[in-house]
Amino acid sequence: MRYYKIVVKGSEKMAELVIVRHGQSQANRDNIFTGWTDVPLTPKGIEQGELVGKELLRLGIQFSDAYTSYMERAIMTTNIILEEINQLYIPVHKTWRLNERHYGALSGRNKDEVKKEIGAEQLHKWRRGFKDLPPQLKERQHDRRYDRLGVKIPLSESLEMTLQRLLPYWQDHIAPRLIDGHNQLIVAHGSSLRALIKYLDGISDDNIDKVEVPNGKPILYRFDDHLNVIKKTFITMDGEIDDNTRISK
Repeated sequence: MRYYKIVVKGSEKMAELVIVRHGQSQANRDNIFTGWTDVPLTPKGIEQGELVGKELLRLGIQFSDAYTSYMERAIMTTNIILEEINQLYIPVHKTWRLNERHYGALSGRNKDEVKKEIGAEQLHKWRRGFKDLPPQLKERQHDRRYDRLGVKIPLSESLEMTLQRLLPYWQDHIAPRLIDGHNQLIVAHGSSLRALIKYLDGISDDNIDKVEVPNGKPILYRFDDHLNVIKKTFITMDGEIDDNTRISK
């Protein structure tokens, strides 16, 4: 399935989008695959969320909406950021479509131990490749938060599958608000944000494995009135903006 950017003429205000990966979780700290498993933030992760908020406060960006996943680590980071920028009042939209990629049978396993078993090359394909599918669970899990939505938890997901389930939400909810000139904030996960970056930057399937999204490092996008990216910048820890951030396609 292929999706296209929405084209609208006549918009006067160029909207801004900030995307940020949640702060360090206990699984990040312990080098564990998590996927759709809930894990809390570490003290460092909480601090990272606070620092992101302070950076955005200095920039003075006023958001109309925030979006996050159904995962605790992303929800908590969202709340921390909004508190720091004095914007807890804006709507926060939670969606499973922004969840981390489901790592299937790798979930809960230590990454170094998996690397010893299957080798660095195969592990890199599972973690950073576009079409490579991690080993699947033998049976489907159930969780009330998804059962109530009628969403089946995946047996595992590739980055391509993550992009396919994310894009309809982007097209239907986030993109229209940007087109109307409303600044948006997305707080999500390494894989779901890599998938979105691939789409926004037009990165090829072969080059997406070079893209990393660190915890607590916000990225700012500015769009023209056709919702094409005109500027992409990383926001640094001291509040300055580094403009040399375009990724090779």
